Amino acid sequence: MSRTAHIERVTIETSIRIDLDLDGTGMAEVETGVGFYDHLLSSFAHHGLFDLTLIAQGDLEVDDHHTVEDAALALGEALTVALGDRAGITRFGQATVPMDEALASVALDLSGRPYAVLHLELRGEKIGALSTQNIPHAIEALARTGGLTVHVQAEGANDHHLAEAAFKALGRALSMAVAIDPRRSGIPSTKGRL
Repeated sequence: MSRTAHIERVTIETSIRIDLDLDGTGMAEVETGVGFYDHLLSSFAHHGLFDLTLIAQGDLEVDDHHTVEDAALALGEALTVALGDRAGITRFGQATVPMDEALASVALDLSGRPYAVLHLELRGEKIGALSTQNIPHAIEALARTGGLTVHVQAEGANDHHLAEAAFKALGRALSMAVAIDPRRSGIPSTKGRL
């Protein structure tokens, strides 16, 4: 069973192309024009063992908001397509990742109910060309179109470490949640659907 997706999202503000393979090896080609965001998404894919190609062109002359948000929305859409009806998946995932002084924990549920609870205390305005306020916004956008409930808790002193640990933990937790449970043949919900 192939768990892949190809998504193209085109608006007046952005043009996004994504290829996602949930059963990959962690190979990532990410080009958004926002270097640190590329780094976060590449880390997410690498540690989640997802093969991800994400090419985005956006109105960076305005700022990074539209590019970051639309890339995350398209990535969530790709996740939804690749998962199909979500039959046989583990559904829940959690991971804790340290990075020097920072520690990030992510717990998530591929419930079909988008919700994000984020405790990600970033102190500066930017990390490279990425506005720090867009980091939690990207996770919220991914949750919205990916149909997942996600809780992120991160503590530390360095914004780079906090953000990177959070995205690595997000990748590892999502990898656990999308994994096929060999004991489960149907939808992992007493409701019969996710």
